[in-house]
Amino acid sequence: GFAVWPQIEHEADDGLASAAAVAAGDPRVEQVVICTPDKDLAQCVTADGRIVQYDRRQRVLYDHAGVVDKFGVPPASIPDYLGLVGDSADGFPGLPGWGAKSASALLARYGHITSIPFDAAEWDVQVRGAAKLAAALQDGFEDALLFRRIATVELGAPVSATVDEMEWRGPQPGLEERCTELGAERLAARAHSLAPG
Repeated sequence: GFAVWPQIEHEADDGLASAAAVAAGDPRVEQVVICTPDKDLAQCVTADGRIVQYDRRQRVLYDHAGVVDKFGVPPASIPDYLGLVGDSADGFPGLPGWGAKSASALLARYGHITSIPFDAAEWDVQVRGAAKLAAALQDGFEDALLFRRIATVELGAPVSATVDEMEWRGPQPGLEERCTELGAERLAARAHSLAPG
């Protein structure tokens, strides 16, 4: 009963982001909630509150201000932030020496990796170990751009064209049997308890 989008050239995050954009474009949708703790999807959160992110592990809802509070940068800078600090969930390390505080301080000022000067003397933001960070940025600049690209969601993933196609209409026939095969009987019961009507 769930919409499924097979992806060959895109990642699941791209599908979630693309579906969120489709839903946000429908005037009948009051708000889109992306339910994931994945840091990279914070870039989808909008300033107008149409798209928010819910971290079910922490039980925290992040709007635009929440993303800024958590990461120190706005949603548009999340790929750059992850390009510098890394993202273990997506398997890339970031640059040596770059942590959350230094990345957020510099990105809050410069916005994107490509706007941060290679010479720390040109920085008008005070960060600990500035010379080493600048050297790591210059030496690992191409890596940082690659990591940023990996962390950037693509909105062109093939997903449902309308919200109506995405609407969950409850469990489909055969769910109980499939859940039994998988040893997930509680899942079928939960799906039925959440079914509309």
